[in-house]
Amino acid sequence: MYLPTKNIPALLMAGVAMLGIYAPAFAQSAAEKEDPQLSIYRASPTKINNVVHTKLDVRFDYAKRHLIGKAWLTLKPHFYPTDSLTLDAKGMDIRSVTLVQPAGASVAKFPSDGLLKTARSTPLQYVYDGKEIRVKLNKTYSSNDSYIVYIDYTAKPDELKVEGSEAITDAKGLYFINPDGTEPNKPTQIWTQGETEASSAWFPTIDKTNQRTTSEISMTVDKKYVTLSNGKLVSQKPNANGTRTDTWRMELPHAPYLFMMAVGDFAVIKDSWRGKEVNYYVEKEYAPHAKAIFGNTPEMMTFFSKLVGYDYPWVKYSQVVVRDYVSGAMENTTATVHGDFVQKTDRELLDDDDRLGESVIAHELFHHWFGDLATCESWSNLTMNESFADYSEYLWFEHKFGKDAADEHGYAAMHNYMESAQYRGDRHLVRFHYHSQEDMFDAVTYQKGGRILHMLRNYMGDDAFFKAMGLYLKTNAFKATEAHHFRLAAEEVTGQDLNWFFNQWYFGQGYPTLDISYDYSKPGSAGVTIEQKGEKIFDLPIAIDVYEGGKKTRHNVRITEKTSNFSFPVSGKPDFVNVDGDKILILEKTDRRNLATYVFQYKNATTYRDRREAIEECLKQQTGNADARAIVIAALRDKYEGLRALTISGLKMDNNDVKTAAIPVLTDLAKNDPAAPVRAASLKQLSKLKDPQYATLFENALKDRSYLVEGAGLVGLADLDVKKAYALAKTMEKSARGGLGTAIANVYAQNGSEADVPYFATNLANSTGQDKIGAAILYLGILGQIDNTALVNKGVTDVYDAITQFNNSWVNNYIINLMQPLAKKKQEKAAAATTGELRNELSKQATHILQTVQKIKEQTKEE
Repeated sequence: MYLPTKNIPALLMAGVAMLGIYAPAFAQSAAEKEDPQLSIYRASPTKINNVVHTKLDVRFDYAKRHLIGKAWLTLKPHFYPTDSLTLDAKGMDIRSVTLVQPAGASVAKFPSDGLLKTARSTPLQYVYDGKEIRVKLNKTYSSNDSYIVYIDYTAKPDELKVEGSEAITDAKGLYFINPDGTEPNKPTQIWTQGETEASSAWFPTIDKTNQRTTSEISMTVDKKYVTLSNGKLVSQKPNANGTRTDTWRMELPHAPYLFMMAVGDFAVIKDSWRGKEVNYYVEKEYAPHAKAIFGNTPEMMTFFSKLVGYDYPWVKYSQVVVRDYVSGAMENTTATVHGDFVQKTDRELLDDDDRLGESVIAHELFHHWFGDLATCESWSNLTMNESFADYSEYLWFEHKFGKDAADEHGYAAMHNYMESAQYRGDRHLVRFHYHSQEDMFDAVTYQKGGRILHMLRNYMGDDAFFKAMGLYLKTNAFKATEAHHFRLAAEEVTGQDLNWFFNQWYFGQGYPTLDISYDYSKPGSAGVTIEQKGEKIFDLPIAIDVYEGGKKTRHNVRITEKTSNFSFPVSGKPDFVNVDGDKILILEKTDRRNLATYVFQYKNATTYRDRREAIEECLKQQTGNADARAIVIAALRDKYEGLRALTISGLKMDNNDVKTAAIPVLTDLAKNDPAAPVRAASLKQLSKLKDPQYATLFENALKDRSYLVEGAGLVGLADLDVKKAYALAKTMEKSARGGLGTAIANVYAQNGSEADVPYFATNLANSTGQDKIGAAILYLGILGQIDNTALVNKGVTDVYDAITQFNNSWVNNYIINLMQPLAKKKQEKAAAATTGELRNELSKQATHILQTVQKIKEQTKEE
């Protein structure tokens, strides 16, 4: 599972940046109230019966949003004899439950239709409470026995009363998208989402992560539609009524939450890996771009297979993009579902500076080893799925795009975790007490867990770390696992006891805050003092690099005390002492050193984080220190585009020295840098000068293939001549996407005309995924400029409808903090109104906005 809102704070800040509207800080969430759910120990589910095979035959009632299903479940007692069976089945109509007794002594692994039709059926007694079917079997079965239970049922997902979470916004399992075709510009689709325990909303099963079952799913659909499910498509049978029955068979066992179906009018772009099918299911409009989106998948499969020493184990790999998905993406075995935020044109992909699509594709693929092959035995151990998948993003970036790109990705992930910890408190990575299993899908399990694996890799060394990953997989393939299984694999490979690491990072919480100071007063000695702030004392293996006389000497030390003192031999005062030389630790630090060391650091310490630290310090001092300014100007041409863009965005162009030094470089970068985000950032800085000499530069940018660069050019032109920019925006509106769409909104907001409001409404209606958040922010910006009550109230309602679907407190609180000053602005304008009619209309608007704020507050969960 890929979280769709993992970088919400950065996303929201970016969303308001171009408009320049009010950008409040996030409010701290309310203190967690005493919750009786937290006192429950969340043990691994007890296994009484095991589902061995699942055979489903389903068809769909689009008008009612129902699934009419037949299920044959082959089961065996786990160990102890039993005469009963409990199945998860949420919100269904159960018509019958019978025991199927095929002729012959044993139950076939894949019972055929013919075998089942000739089998003898015995009705079973059962009790159903809307959540579970409790079945009385016809006799006591031992662990040597297999039996088949048949359930005739109807699943009614839209009538199911369930709650989602911030990570997975809905839990009804089966979704009908535009089933009656009444929503314009939206395809008709059906898709499923099983994690965490929502598969049992569309078929009866034992819906637990420690179950393993093979499957055969037959779907009867209109013949115009394409289907996708787990495993291999083994038959397609046309029916007389214009439908077709597709049967998908999965011959290797997997957990019920990994079952999936998708139905729709998809284009299927075919690829392959070592003779296995690799297919991409997209909307037909995006068929020409499917290889640009997903084309690295076969290379990823090769890379991950070699890295962990275990070849991709499944029969095929397909990826499908669906509308209105309730999370980011989901690693259903052999058939990943993606939200449509990954569905971009080749031009949009030019602006994907954080490579979101690549990260989610890598994440879900890696799950096919960590999550699908070896599966967490309980949600308490979700780290065994998600932390590994999160870290796969780093591994892929390192392989494909270089270490700087990987380190940038890891740095952003670490800070996302830290922001989350400050906002809602920190938690253990493995935790057996939680309100809901949905709460496990957070920045601790994902981003912190990924960074913990990176620290372990650094400590063990690459060869040992990846060998341990392979040993873990080979030992636990098709099994349910917990964190200790990986610890044991790592210990077997290294010969070391690693309980200290797992106890600290897996079964503990927090991260170190270090105060670092230096003492060079003693001849021949460089002293380093590291103090750990806070009550918890961490055990931290760490590299300290001493730079002296043109060479670097590494000292591997271990911090185990609240205050640790180290002394390193030197011939004179060192140029730079670099604590955490590999920049591995999850930490906050106060590093007490002077600017000269940062200047040296940028030139000589090579990691992304070393250079970033130096750039950020020099940016702080760029206006008053020539050495700092020289590093800033040099960093404008850093080898990595991410640091070039970071430096550009931090320039203080209101300082004459900075401006004089930066302008020639910025002008060149705006025209010639190979990275679109760098060209756009350069144009943005030049636009701040409001200098007519750059008008031609901005106009030329409107011909760039990058929407981001086009948008920056349009905004720059608007700063010089808003009427000209407005006229150009009108001609570009229909083809606008991404950064260009935001720039057009910026120009329209400056114009402040009621006539432009439909653009914002259409932009919000047509946007999907996280783009909808940005569109909502832009919409609020224009609503502050107009006085038409009907338009304002409709716009506020549109924003409310759009953002509440995310079920995310970050988003809700941010929108609240935008709406409140908007209401205040309306109230102040009402008070100053010269007519009673205008005063009344503005007051109505303020009231509607505040009522909407209250509705959002009521829907925002206390965390």
